[in-house]
Amino acid sequence: MNIAMWSGPRNLSTAMMYSFAARGDCAVADEPFYAAYLVATGLDHPMRDAVLAAQPTDPAAVAAQCAGPPPEGRPHVYQKHMVHHILPGFPRGWMRACRHAFLIRHPARVIASYAVKRERPTLEDLGFPQQTAMFEAVCDATGSAPPVVDSADIRADPAVALSALCAALGIPFVPAMLSWPAGPKPFDGVWAPHWYGAVHRSTGFDAAEGPLPVLDGDMARLEAAALPHYLKLWAVRLGNR
Repeated sequence: MNIAMWSGPRNLSTAMMYSFAARGDCAVADEPFYAAYLVATGLDHPMRDAVLAAQPTDPAAVAAQCAGPPPEGRPHVYQKHMVHHILPGFPRGWMRACRHAFLIRHPARVIASYAVKRERPTLEDLGFPQQTAMFEAVCDATGSAPPVVDSADIRADPAVALSALCAALGIPFVPAMLSWPAGPKPFDGVWAPHWYGAVHRSTGFDAAEGPLPVLDGDMARLEAAALPHYLKLWAVRLGNR
């Protein structure tokens, strides 16, 4: 099975990738469209040259990989996708070969985390409108709503949240998903040194988060713009249907 997990940045997405890799039956792919996205947009992201050298830049070539059989002889592959990497005009036919799921996080937490690594993010950088659009596209294409899981629910009770997600995907929950060794992983994207410091120090999901960060100025306005998109998917998350 090819599993396409759709999220924005700073959404617990790398920890979720580590969790699925820890199953033992699941290969993983870390943001396979990132280099193609950077070439198409011309954006100057951290470690841009290294990303372009490490990944295919032709979206059609990436799409073919994503539609192909799981690598390494594994029965499953978990594809960690950033929703904003799939630009208009990029191939989407490959998505028919996948089961889809969506990972969400409250925008106040996303913005506070992202701004530490890259100043002055835009709504499009964070992927909130693209995520709701992708959710609607998957619903239309498949005739049913894909599972949505909130990072807050995962951190509050990882075993319960992951059990529900696995059940929705049609695979068994494996307790090994709850932990992984500290440090970099061989399947990390080349950008990991800039973005993955905290998750490299982890050996499992962190405890439940505290109160939401309080944002002001432009960051508060960005939160207000993102919130309706988050709440639309939050209303249909696993455990709330």
